[in-house]
Amino acid sequence: MNTRHTHSHTHSPKTPAKMLDRALSSRRFQPHSDSDFDFLSIAAVSAVSSDPESSNLLADESKTKKPHLYLFANNYISRFGLVKSPCLCLSLCLLFSVFMLFSLMLNSRSFVCVSSHDRISRANFFGLDGLDSDFGYLGVPWCRSKHGKTVEWTSKDLIKGLEEFVPIYETRPIKNNMYGMGFDHSFGLWFIALWLKPDIVIESGAFKGHSTWVLRQAMPETPIISLTPRHPEKYLKKGPAYVDGNCTYFAGKDFVDFGSVDWERVLKKRGISNFSRVLVFFDDHQNELKRLKQALKAGFHHLVFEDNYDTGTGDHYSLRQICDQFYVRGGGHSCFRDSDEARTRSKRKKFWEKAVDIDELCGPHEAWWGVRGEMRDNFNHNKTVISYGEHFQNSRFVESILDVYWELPPAAGPSLTHQTRYDPARAPAPIVEDGRYGLFQRLGLGRLERSVFNGYTQMVYLQISVPES
Repeated sequence: MNTRHTHSHTHSPKTPAKMLDRALSSRRFQPHSDSDFDFLSIAAVSAVSSDPESSNLLADESKTKKPHLYLFANNYISRFGLVKSPCLCLSLCLLFSVFMLFSLMLNSRSFVCVSSHDRISRANFFGLDGLDSDFGYLGVPWCRSKHGKTVEWTSKDLIKGLEEFVPIYETRPIKNNMYGMGFDHSFGLWFIALWLKPDIVIESGAFKGHSTWVLRQAMPETPIISLTPRHPEKYLKKGPAYVDGNCTYFAGKDFVDFGSVDWERVLKKRGISNFSRVLVFFDDHQNELKRLKQALKAGFHHLVFEDNYDTGTGDHYSLRQICDQFYVRGGGHSCFRDSDEARTRSKRKKFWEKAVDIDELCGPHEAWWGVRGEMRDNFNHNKTVISYGEHFQNSRFVESILDVYWELPPAAGPSLTHQTRYDPARAPAPIVEDGRYGLFQRLGLGRLERSVFNGYTQMVYLQISVPES
């Protein structure tokens, strides 16, 4: 499938061979080999040793040796002329001492019990118990691909895409898409379809038709096949919906599940023989391992899963859950109630609606994988208890067929969007980071309602192929 796009509305620069400017944060814990666990420490030493200036600093102790504290104090006081005002100096010192003592008493429990590596507890020590986004702080388990490949688009491409998509999104027919896609995933689907330029798109699950409308904005002439139990036109009786004139619907009485379709026959009728030119979009709340196997068997290569739920959440077994493993950087969990993770999760749950504490994460016998040790399917109607061994084998299978794995980042940080649902500690860094208010406004994101940013669930794009022998 062509990985470049040319569109009447978009003029993205050519993507460099090496993606030096990615939307992926260094805290995402990207896939790596089992021998890479010491990568950060090795890289740090190498960086210092390879830099002549840094090597000189290491060799010359006088450049790194800390001067005595009283010298700092003397210089600081002299600079401000406080030696001439001993009363003022004494007052400031006394005020600072009282502040430190009060902070210690107020937060003594967390100060004593929580690890010094816990940034939240360190903030509390100074009486700052505010919202700290900390993207990726609790780990972002990233599915490992066979050869370490990733997407070709960069963060600059995503920012340019946002600028183009915001005015398109403002014209959407379904303004209040409750229980459907919000802004983040609408942008992700539009951007991926626009970049890949498939010959045809298959969507499994259409609801009121918002995703169909999004695809149509990216591909004005491309045929779409939509599989959905209830036809979107049925929703028109109660409110806004979208029905596409160039879409073939397998809906209502004609509905057929994705896994039961003879795709070779269906696509051959439409002149499609190259399955690598097909994009499949899943928003059907089915076990993603099941869908992955069905897509692989049919011969599809490019897949998007809308609801890639985090461990302990959601109504179906997701790729994020499958790849949450101890051997994956950022993966695996402890059910110990007095651990740093447990305390951090408990604190963050006060701020983020979808945050999961240890009691919610862990089921019987300390089973944390999937949802409390269950592999869920079909809108939570089917719940199968699986062992950790089975969960582990599922991840190894996924890795054996995975060529590319890429989770869509949130459009912007919560200080800009004011979203309060997903926990940034389990999400990759946003496209527009917290604090970049000017860029947020320039892209038009400030014109959107706050509620449209509350639907982020780690939408993921995959490329798959048969396992290597």
